[in-house]
Amino acid sequence: MKPVDEQLALIKRGADEILVEGELRAKLERGKPLRIKAGFDPTAPDLHLGHTVLINKLRQFQDLGHQVLFLIGDFTGMIGDPSGKNVTRQPLTREQVLANAETYKEQVFKILDPAKTQVMFNSAWMDKMTSADMIQLAGKYTVARMLERDDFDKRYKSGQSIAVHEFLYPLVQGYDSVAMEADVELGGTDQKFNLLMGRELQRQYGQEPQVILTMPILEGLDGVKKMSKSLNNYIGISDAPGEMYNKLVSMPDSIMWRYFELLSFRTMDEIDQFKADVAAGANPRDIKIKLAEELVARFHGEEAAANAHRSAGNRLKDGELPEDIPEVVIEAESDLPISAVINRAGMVKNAAAARDLLAAGSVKVNGEVVDHSCVLALGDEYVCQAGKKRFAKILLKKA
Repeated sequence: MKPVDEQLALIKRGADEILVEGELRAKLERGKPLRIKAGFDPTAPDLHLGHTVLINKLRQFQDLGHQVLFLIGDFTGMIGDPSGKNVTRQPLTREQVLANAETYKEQVFKILDPAKTQVMFNSAWMDKMTSADMIQLAGKYTVARMLERDDFDKRYKSGQSIAVHEFLYPLVQGYDSVAMEADVELGGTDQKFNLLMGRELQRQYGQEPQVILTMPILEGLDGVKKMSKSLNNYIGISDAPGEMYNKLVSMPDSIMWRYFELLSFRTMDEIDQFKADVAAGANPRDIKIKLAEELVARFHGEEAAANAHRSAGNRLKDGELPEDIPEVVIEAESDLPISAVINRAGMVKNAAAARDLLAAGSVKVNGEVVDHSCVLALGDEYVCQAGKKRFAKILLKKA
C-alpha cells in the first residue's frame, strides 16, 4: 500500500472534516485494507454529479487498496431520513426501494470498481431483529441527545411534529456500522449526526469506533445553491453526452475549480497547473473543456467524449459541425437569396432578423461567410449556419 502520508493527502482532498484524523492515521499505519462504508437510501432513481462527490471519494479509497462497502438502505429507505427536513418524510414502499436500488447499482459502477466493491443491504440484519432487539437498540440513546440534532431541535422548538419512527433512523444507520464492522464511514456534511451515532454505537457494542469523513455539498450550475433537480441547476450522470458537455463548459468560472477538486480524478498538481495557465491568460473555457471531456468519458465512454462537442451544437474548431443537423427541403420556382432561404428554413424569426445576421457577418454557407448578395441555386444541397448555433442541411428543390 502507498505511504500513509500519501494516502492521507488523497483522502483529505476536497473533504470537509475528518473525525478523528489521528485515529485514521493509526488505522492506516497498520498496513491493512480498511472497511470503508457509505450508505445510500434509494429514494430517487437518478443520480446527478452532486451525488458523485461521495462516490468519487470511495473510488479514491479503492485506488489506495481499501475495501468499499456500498450499503443500500433498503430498510432505512422505508423509514425515510429526516435529515435537513422540517417535516416528516414519506417512507417508500419496499417495491419502490428495490426498484431504485437496482438503478443505483447500475449507475455507481460507472465510477466504482465492481471487483473492489461489496454491495450490502441493511435489511440483511434489520429484518432479523425482533421487537425486543429494536427496543434494546432504542435504549442505547436518549431523547435529549436526539434533540441535539439540528433539524429535530428546530422542529421541536417550533411545535412541528416529529414522528417516533424518525428517531429510529439515526439509530439504525449507526447500527449498520456495527453490523458491517466499518473502519471509516463517509457521508455528506448534513449526515454528521448520523455518522457520529455509528461511532457511539460501535463503542457500546465493544468495537473500535469508526472514523467519519464528511464531504461537502456540491453547488449547482448557478454557483450558489446545492445541486438539485428541483432547482434545475443539476447535471445528471445519465444526461446525453452533448448536454452534459454543454452544461460543464457553460458553468460559471467561479465554480470551475470547485468542480475540478471534487469531480475530477486528475492530480492536484495538474489542477494547479491549469490554475497557473488561467492566471497567465489562458481561456477558462479551454480548461472547462478538459473537465467536460473527462466526465463525459467516465459516464459515456471515450468515443462519446471525443464527439460531445459536436452534439452540444457548438463549432469549437474550424470544420466541425453538429452531428444532428436538421435536414430541410425548400421548394421554389427559381434560385433563392440566402435571406429567403434561412427565413423559410426557420433558422431566423423573420426577414428582418435574417438581414441583421447577414449584415453582422453571422451567416455561413458551406463554412464560408456570405452577405445579402448570396443566391443559392436550385437542385443543390447546402449546409447553412445562422448565428452561432443554428445549422441546417438545406436542399433547394424545383417546385
